[in-house]
Amino acid sequence: MGGDLADVRLWAGELEAVHGRFVHRFSRSEPRESALAYMRGLIAPLQRKNGWTLAEEAGHAGPDRIHRMLNRIDWDADEVLDDVRQYVVDNLGDPGAVLVVDDTGFLKKGTQSAGVQRQYSGTAGRTENCQVGVFLAYATDRGRTLIDRRLYLPTSWTDDRERCHGAGIGDEVAFETKVAMAKAMVRRAIADKIPFRWVTADAAYGFSKGWRSELERADVFHVMATTRHDTVVTRWAIDHPVHDLFNGLARQKWKRRSCGNGAHGLRIYDWARVEVRPWHRPDRRHWVIARRSIARPQEISYYIAYCPAGTTLDDLIRIAGSRWAIEECFQSAKQECGLDDYQVRRYPGWHRHITLAMAAHACLTVLRARELDAGKAETDPPSSSTSASPRYDG
Repeated sequence: MGGDLADVRLWAGELEAVHGRFVHRFSRSEPRESALAYMRGLIAPLQRKNGWTLAEEAGHAGPDRIHRMLNRIDWDADEVLDDVRQYVVDNLGDPGAVLVVDDTGFLKKGTQSAGVQRQYSGTAGRTENCQVGVFLAYATDRGRTLIDRRLYLPTSWTDDRERCHGAGIGDEVAFETKVAMAKAMVRRAIADKIPFRWVTADAAYGFSKGWRSELERADVFHVMATTRHDTVVTRWAIDHPVHDLFNGLARQKWKRRSCGNGAHGLRIYDWARVEVRPWHRPDRRHWVIARRSIARPQEISYYIAYCPAGTTLDDLIRIAGSRWAIEECFQSAKQECGLDDYQVRRYPGWHRHITLAMAAHACLTVLRARELDAGKAETDPPSSSTSASPRYDG
């Protein structure tokens, strides 16, 4: 019991530290206090997290204060997100970090919630009535958490400005593809000088030649999943299908490797790579990477990489495997921080809730990183010298 009480105090103290990063974004005391109470409720072991249960956890007579903070009182969720992201960098910042892009669905009933429609939800694995958020995760050896988010608005919404106005979506908010949202979030991370080395994403994003070209022009290293129908420039053709590069590849070129832990243990596949040359530079390389299932060899996935000349296949496999870090973020943020437990319908309210849930998740991630650091310090022998390899600061 004493240990549990100490944990609660630790969590509460760190939440207050996170809250202290952005408390100046609120002009009045009520939303300041409500934001902290809301985050406390999000990480509390409540069976269901809604306005009433969070208000009860905060000691409020009803959910009005919570609802005002999320829906009516004026504050800028993007400014708060800036402060949360800086908290992540200050505590987890690593020039070798990976930025991971992906989207996740939030199942909803009705037609009033901003951006809701029947659309594919990766969460459900099928088409459902849902909202879809596009996210950017920050993944390091010490922890991974979410650092940016945008609500996807289908054209069924952006083409109906009256419907948009009813959900708090201003006229300045136009339709954007999910890839355009991903580009904007990575650009923002670069502009804000977030330290990182790599960008990775699944094929829904990696298939975009335009985005890969933009990253390359900015000299941002990346390993992007793509489809078998993608094409690349080789010595033999301008539009060479990626799936055609591995026909007849010598058996010894395939390496059996794990790309990280999964729900059922290590994710082990056969991997190979072939160099391609869309833009030649002596200190950079372009590769197409194939990942082949061991049990079903006909199932092959493909990645396109832009990287320093000395990058090994094992390095590229590690980056490709880090894409699952964002799935872990979604799972833990939903289970532990109420990322998908909200009753807001309006566009600003969604971003406010998601931002505060991300702040709570960042807090727990930092606490776990410190626990790992403490455990490692206890088990590692003392060393008189340290060495580090040079790393690219994105």
